[in-house]
Amino acid sequence: MLRTLALIAIGALVMTATPAVANAKPPSGVVDALQRDLGITKEQALNRLVNEARGNAAAPGLSKRLGDRYAGIWYEGSESALVVASVDPADTAAITRSGAKARIVSRSIAQLTTVKEGLDRSAPPASVHSWAVSPKDNSVVVLTNDEQAARAWIDTSGTDAAAVTYEQAAERPRLLYDIRGGDAYYTSDGFRCSVGFAARRGTQLGFTTAGHCGTTGITTTGYNRVAQGTFQISSFPGNDYAWVATNTNWTAPGVVNGYSAGILPVRGSAVTQPQGSVCRSGSTTQWHCGTVTALNSTVNYPEGTVSGLTRTTVCAEGGDSGGSFISGDQAQGMTSGGSGNCTSGGTTYFQPIGEILSAGSLTLVTSGGTDPPPTGCSAYEETYSGSLTSNQSAYQPNNSYYQATVSGTHAACLDGPSGMDFDVYLQKWNGSTWAVVATGDSPNPDETISYNGTAGYYRYRVHAYSGSGSYTLGLNRP
Repeated sequence: MLRTLALIAIGALVMTATPAVANAKPPSGVVDALQRDLGITKEQALNRLVNEARGNAAAPGLSKRLGDRYAGIWYEGSESALVVASVDPADTAAITRSGAKARIVSRSIAQLTTVKEGLDRSAPPASVHSWAVSPKDNSVVVLTNDEQAARAWIDTSGTDAAAVTYEQAAERPRLLYDIRGGDAYYTSDGFRCSVGFAARRGTQLGFTTAGHCGTTGITTTGYNRVAQGTFQISSFPGNDYAWVATNTNWTAPGVVNGYSAGILPVRGSAVTQPQGSVCRSGSTTQWHCGTVTALNSTVNYPEGTVSGLTRTTVCAEGGDSGGSFISGDQAQGMTSGGSGNCTSGGTTYFQPIGEILSAGSLTLVTSGGTDPPPTGCSAYEETYSGSLTSNQSAYQPNNSYYQATVSGTHAACLDGPSGMDFDVYLQKWNGSTWAVVATGDSPNPDETISYNGTAGYYRYRVHAYSGSGSYTLGLNRP
């Protein structure tokens, strides 16, 4: 049982988890959804997220160290034990010493990729739905509803048929039009799609989404029908990504709407590996989780073939396309298409976010990493200071509360001690008790809150989740 993969070492390679990965508190909604959708316990879900975060960070170095012997990485079991494959039995001892499980297989990733790329150059029949390298199976897996036709296609493709396996898939993947994802938006040519992740190009703010949702020049309105932006990047088929540049009506806190899971922070884009956990946000079926089953899948949609997609066991339905795929707090990509539904289950593909970030010279907007207050907490109208020891709380302003006589925005900025984990909670008096209405509880010392509230009595609770030291709290009242 791999609970705490403190480091991965093969030969001279040592991969250590960063403190941010090791200390991050997963949002409770993510843990709850993993328990529900994967049928695991809370402890297993927590261990799974820790192991996957460390395994994902180690994967690039492991691939480089094994070189042409490398045959892939994936996760096994309810807690995502890391498995490293090689074509050379001499690597077994070093892989095992690293804390990972070793698998010796007959084909390297490079060999399987050559087979997959050969299929990419060959026009498939409609009965072939997708194909991708599967390190776990040490083969290129073809999803089809007619294996005989698929085999005939493989025979004419000129690729190594022995390196191909087949899985029955009754439904052909389809693009998910007439849809909403994490948050809905509407296009000027009549479609409804969904926001993937906030991203900037230089100083221009925008968001990623699915390329099939609109071509360049198409304009959008948001979920509230307020004028929003214009498609400036769009690629489909071949790829399925797009970027919408937004106007000044819109800002970006770097979060995903997780519905039952709450508002979830985005803190990076480390790629999760096969059999790793992933969750999807969509306004039709809302919040669902599953696992990654293949990276770099080529999908044969009726509208055209798309390469480089990630295949998952997460369900989706019409109304979910373009929305956010996220693993823990790491952005993965945007919903492209799939088959099945969220009653009987299904397969969904997403466009990895890394490709459009690179192709479009975009920067992912992260929670706490983009759009901070202009000059820190000093830019707020009021500031209060104090000092806390671990697990201690204080209330501001001045161990009391304040009255808002009108509706409006309550904003706060917490500047905590470096290396510690301080949180802030906005509370409102409901007539009998103080109820939390907004939170800033990332695993960092600094937090921000913005809450649009009605008239009433409010106060802020500053809490030292771990560590001790001095803090400053900046406030804006309506």
